[in-house]
Amino acid sequence: MTAGLAQASMSDQPAPRGRHLVDPFGREIEYLRVSVTDRCDFRCVYCMSEHMTFLPKRDLLSLEELDRLCAAFVRRGVKKLRITGGEPLVRKNIMWLFGALGRHLESGDLKELTLTTNGSQLEKYAGDLKAAGVERINVSIDTIDPDKFKAITRWGNLATVLRGLDAADKAGIKIKINTVALKGVNEDEIPDLVRFAHGRGADLTLIETMPLGDIGEDRTAQYLPLSIVRARLMDHFTMQESPYRTGGPARYVRVEETGGRLGFITPLTHNFCESCNRVRLTCTGTLFMCLGQNDAADLRAPLRASTDETLLDAAITEAIARKPKGHDFVIDRGTKTPSLARHMSVTGG
Repeated sequence: MTAGLAQASMSDQPAPRGRHLVDPFGREIEYLRVSVTDRCDFRCVYCMSEHMTFLPKRDLLSLEELDRLCAAFVRRGVKKLRITGGEPLVRKNIMWLFGALGRHLESGDLKELTLTTNGSQLEKYAGDLKAAGVERINVSIDTIDPDKFKAITRWGNLATVLRGLDAADKAGIKIKINTVALKGVNEDEIPDLVRFAHGRGADLTLIETMPLGDIGEDRTAQYLPLSIVRARLMDHFTMQESPYRTGGPARYVRVEETGGRLGFITPLTHNFCESCNRVRLTCTGTLFMCLGQNDAADLRAPLRASTDETLLDAAITEAIARKPKGHDFVIDRGTKTPSLARHMSVTGG
């Protein structure tokens, strides 16, 4: 982690007392999700259009700038960093950032450094991720049927992802599999996905499709309420409520037949905002205080305006003071348009 340690700067100074980030509703912000790129080597049908226009590379923050921003949040009490995308592992020299951020784990200021990935690059990077201090990752897999996987991701290969899972297992990284429930696509496969994940010793989290961005298709055709999925799963499994939490929005049950955990993320059928302690930083330095709202703060300008942390610190404080109580996710069934125009890959998953 010498590369990261060499980058220690003024943003690594201890936070003054009483400077932790607390929003207007008394929620302490301890979780920052950081998108390092809007680019991805998949084109999942619920996330992107097949012909995406990505941000010019000149608009992206450098890895050094992303490191400085993360350090500023850690200094203000953030305990968990999740690196996202797009697909984070396609960002050039991304392992430098993981190595740099690892210094906060060594100091004890950060409790967890993790990432969400499509698994396409895990075979290559699993060992390096573990060495940087990554103990747990989320891998997005919506089907274990190779042909269906290709259809959902458009560009993906299931065999490559499965080799990535094996590499992560070998490296000693704990895996949680994320599956988006898609009506008419994978709804009949969900019991098999439960058995697949739990058979590997992985948790599984089911997610309702979120209305973010124009994907060139009718979102109402994709939407499958997890209340229906859960009711159907009761025909296959005995599920007991679990108090287990990871800091994210999932609510878990324990599946008696497999011994594994099954999570549900329900932004549409059940608003999960009451305990939200998360904010999201994009690869351009825009901070979204809520995934389901358009209000955002520009952190790139104060970041680049001075090497001193005063301006950046003030911008972060002002942004958290505007964090809303909750989101307004909805699919407009009249126009069949998403509630927000930006794609998930822009905000970070």
